[in-house]
Amino acid sequence: MNEIIRNALASVTNGSLDPQDWSEFRALAHRMLDEAIDGIANVRARPVWQPIPDEVRAAVRTDVPREATSLADVYREFSEHVAPYATGNVHPGFMGWVHGGGTAVGMVAEMLAAGLNANLGGRDHMPIEVERQIVAWMRGLFGFPEGASGIFVTGTSMANLMAVLVARTSALGTLARQHGIGNDGTLLTAYASKAAHGCISRAMDIAGFGTDALRKIGVDTDHRIDVAALRAQIAIDREVGFKPFLVTASAGTVDIGAIDDLKAIADLCREEGIWFHVDGAFGALAILSPELAPLLDGIELADSIALDFHKWGQVPYDAGFLLVRDGERHRQAFAQPAAYLSREARGLAAGAVWPCDLGPDLSRGFRALKTWFTLKTFGTDRLGEVIARSCALARYLETRVLAEPRLELLAPVNLNIVCFRYRADDAINREIVADVQESGIAAPSSTMLDGKFAIRAAIVNHRTAETDIDALVSAVIKFGTQRTGGLIEVDAPPLAAQ
Repeated sequence: MNEIIRNALASVTNGSLDPQDWSEFRALAHRMLDEAIDGIANVRARPVWQPIPDEVRAAVRTDVPREATSLADVYREFSEHVAPYATGNVHPGFMGWVHGGGTAVGMVAEMLAAGLNANLGGRDHMPIEVERQIVAWMRGLFGFPEGASGIFVTGTSMANLMAVLVARTSALGTLARQHGIGNDGTLLTAYASKAAHGCISRAMDIAGFGTDALRKIGVDTDHRIDVAALRAQIAIDREVGFKPFLVTASAGTVDIGAIDDLKAIADLCREEGIWFHVDGAFGALAILSPELAPLLDGIELADSIALDFHKWGQVPYDAGFLLVRDGERHRQAFAQPAAYLSREARGLAAGAVWPCDLGPDLSRGFRALKTWFTLKTFGTDRLGEVIARSCALARYLETRVLAEPRLELLAPVNLNIVCFRYRADDAINREIVADVQESGIAAPSSTMLDGKFAIRAAIVNHRTAETDIDALVSAVIKFGTQRTGGLIEVDAPPLAAQ
């Protein structure tokens, strides 16, 4: 053996990173799991969220660890400095952003996925078959054809970007991947409502079109895209030489949860030969509820759909998904030959289309497993009931707001998002939001609607109950009264009376 190699091997007492004492590790691992389960089971015993003390921030800001530390000590640091100061979306009082609450089932599934440590970029192994099964389930749920393709991604921001890239390749041909968008690409225009998520503009930027190529269309009184204005803008752009290639409709807008008229947009896109994409980050999973599914009429006609299982699907973060009607067009947008990724007739390198042919990632985790566990354990009927219940809770909050003279409803309640405010100026309402968050009672977020600062409650967590809604309302009134001395603005009637 070469002397240099012999010396190098001799300098390492044990090359493996496995535990030296498996029994000791097993005992600590069981304790970690038990305490993680306790954290979910007893979630109401702690604040929704709490500010991070300066000393806690300082405690984790250390030099890179050169020497080993016992797992028990690292876990202790996690328990003291990380876990108590998380976002809080596991808690039923979290209503700030559209974050799912996760489940204990999803948590243990994530642990099992980590144990397998599978790379789902490609090759022939069962984790990829699990992902393909979920693709097939989604095809069926959304009425897509057998040739439709799908892929797990980090979230809908990535899925929307990938949809733009698929639409770009469809419009310009596969040579655009080699030569760039060229002169033809500079003429391409896309469309979304002014209420669409900001990641649509970012996708146009990253795809090389620039944000100016995205036409932001006005909305109607229900905050849905104005289809007549959309049609008119497309005609104007064609008249001056632009080439409309993509319309992104929203199934659950970020501010108030509005769903665009998907059927009308689908018909328009079909007439105009334009790619029809649906950003259904959370709203697309309303398809699981018989009560809500009719609101998505027309989604089955989309060319692509983006959604997040980690929102209404209650899968732990992250589990985004893109579904594309024409699987071959999807593949043409991303597949790239490489000798080290060659496919064989048999062996581990066998298999059909690999996930790396359908997206930018070659290294991919087993996101599909926690989704598979969630769908199989609870069933789509139960998940649909959870989704419908979150909308019923939003309507309950709406009635509480309308019945309280000190509160004002700022937008219609479409699904599970309620935008309201204490009857005071914007500055006071900003302070109220922070007060409520820091109290640990609840965690709403905020937005701006028609020039007014709104307290935004997005009800997504399956643990949320009427008592949590009542606690939010009471907290807003309490802190609003403290900051105003009980005085309220009376210049505007409640929304229902307008």
